Amino acid sequence: MTVDSNSDLEKQIAEWRAYMRRRRELHQPDAEELEDHLRDRIAELTAAGLHSDEAFLIAVKRMGSLDELSREFAREHSERLWKQLVLTGDGDGTPTSRTRRELPTMIAFAVAAAVAFKVPALFGVDFTDDNNGGFYLRNFGLFALAPLAAYFAWRRRVSPGVIGVLVALFALGAVAANAYPMSMDSQTIVLTMIHLPIALWLVVGVAYTGGEWRSDRRRMDFIRFTGEWFIYFVLIALGGGVLTAFTVGTFSAIGVNAETFVGQWLVPCGAMAGVVVAAWLVEAKQSVVENMAPVLTRVFTPLFTVTLLVLLGAIVWTSNGIDVERDVLIIFDLLLVVVLGLLLYAISARDPAAKPGVFDKLQLALVVTALVIDVLVLAAITGRITEFGFTANKTAALGENLVLLANLSWSAWLFLGFVRGRLPFGKMEHWQTRYLVVYAAWAWIVVLAFPPLFDFA
Repeated sequence: MTVDSNSDLEKQIAEWRAYMRRRRELHQPDAEELEDHLRDRIAELTAAGLHSDEAFLIAVKRMGSLDELSREFAREHSERLWKQLVLTGDGDGTPTSRTRRELPTMIAFAVAAAVAFKVPALFGVDFTDDNNGGFYLRNFGLFALAPLAAYFAWRRRVSPGVIGVLVALFALGAVAANAYPMSMDSQTIVLTMIHLPIALWLVVGVAYTGGEWRSDRRRMDFIRFTGEWFIYFVLIALGGGVLTAFTVGTFSAIGVNAETFVGQWLVPCGAMAGVVVAAWLVEAKQSVVENMAPVLTRVFTPLFTVTLLVLLGAIVWTSNGIDVERDVLIIFDLLLVVVLGLLLYAISARDPAAKPGVFDKLQLALVVTALVIDVLVLAAITGRITEFGFTANKTAALGENLVLLANLSWSAWLFLGFVRGRLPFGKMEHWQTRYLVVYAAWAWIVVLAFPPLFDFA
């Protein structure tokens, strides 16, 4: 089979998979099992001498109508659609020995995350001591994400080779965070605090995909997971805030000061455990209810588009340039990241075979507007560097905006081609999933190279 035929076949399977995912009666493991069966039948037919297009059509026809399949699965697993809201199970609704272990195993990893945060205190490194604040800020990503990566390594049954890669990358992050002689008032330590969690989150992606990081489909699954995880974690944090307020209030009513317990144990340990719990909730509840990230994308894409257009209008009207102070740059970069997030989750929920619509044109306007703002920010940064020279902050901002510029530019081109009917939507998905490698590379460059490059200042 040629490269072109392989590419065409993957596009056909992607369209079939996107259509199948819209069937809320199908649970994710069931959907993956159906795709495996489809691929097996296609392989058998192509081995028999059929062309990939013919093999795909015959394989789909032999598997039956997707609507019939979804109704069949709904009939067979009707109880599961309710039970899954509370418990996890396997594809037929009957817990296996492994699925029975999932909840206690998740709890064990969550407890491990909470305990790991308190272990340094046994050696005199207490986060309540102002002198140790830098240690915890530098290592926050390690405390929070190492247990999560371990949880996914167990859940996905990754190979020893992948485990070795995960351990090596987390060890590299630990060395970079603690071996460099950076003072708390240096720019490089702030950059490390920001970029190390980003780098390690993408390492978690390797564990999440079961080591199949080269698969576009698995990387898109990780992108979907990231959005859902963030929403669940925020909800857990809000609930934790209510619990904290009630704990302090009720205990103070009986003359007991609970603030020390809350500040030193409940909040930090709960936050570390919440990272794992949120991931478990995403895994346990997927396909049972509508994914929240794409729904929120539909709501906020028009709002952000209007906001950015008004911002550009204000810049033109007032003739005021963009301030390049660090806090302002962070705000603009976060704004551009949010735009990319809206783009990613709209892509993740879209049927690749559907024709361009009004929402696609709205997204194109959002991307183009963000691109113009990114160019303005880059012009302001370049002007400051030309006038005052390079610093760690300015160089990091320059690099990050160049990374965003490349993504936004090509995304705008692909979206324009899709809206005009000249490019398939699948190219947009492939571009975004493959660009994750660029984000990971840049984050590691900032963590590993910037401190010595700028004399740890």
